[in-house]
Amino acid sequence: RKKCLLCNNLLMIVAASIMGCSKIARSFEMILIGRFMCGISLCVPLHHQYVGEISPRKLRGFANSTSSFFWSLGKAIGQISGQRELLGSQYLWPMLMASCGLPALVQLITLPFFPESPPYLLMHKGDQEGCKKAIRQLWGEGHHQAEIDDIMKEKATMKNTKILSVLELMKEPAFRWQLYVIVILTATVQLCGINAV
Repeated sequence: RKKCLLCNNLLMIVAASIMGCSKIARSFEMILIGRFMCGISLCVPLHHQYVGEISPRKLRGFANSTSSFFWSLGKAIGQISGQRELLGSQYLWPMLMASCGLPALVQLITLPFFPESPPYLLMHKGDQEGCKKAIRQLWGEGHHQAEIDDIMKEKATMKNTKILSVLELMKEPAFRWQLYVIVILTATVQLCGINAV
């Protein structure tokens, strides 16, 4: 999870650099390429997954809701700083376009000091000591055997569950309607007015 987030941050910094240099290069295509790279980045789902896995059980819901808050806050800050009086002027708009790389840079610098997620270490790597060390680093010293037992139960459940590839998921009739709903919701989220809010 952590390595994927780090690679994703590199992608965002490259995208921000491309958009920031578009005026110097006199190329609107660079803006399109940069926005496309921002669009394919996996920031939101990866952040939800990592934050959810490193949070203690009693704070997990709160921690997952913070990403939505910061996402909305980022949109609001972007719209405010896009005003002509701030970064929306003829000379400063490349800085506005490149500003999406700033949070990625902060996360790229700070994330190496965080441990890998305990469920990932235990379920996918089989590293029980690494899992305990990560839990102690995240949640402090104490008795965390109940959390480790929960992760082990989840691992046992996952062994009996077949993991489908994307192509298998699309071909599976049992998941077809759920997939349609998710695709329609995702495709039409821009029409709901969240950007105006």
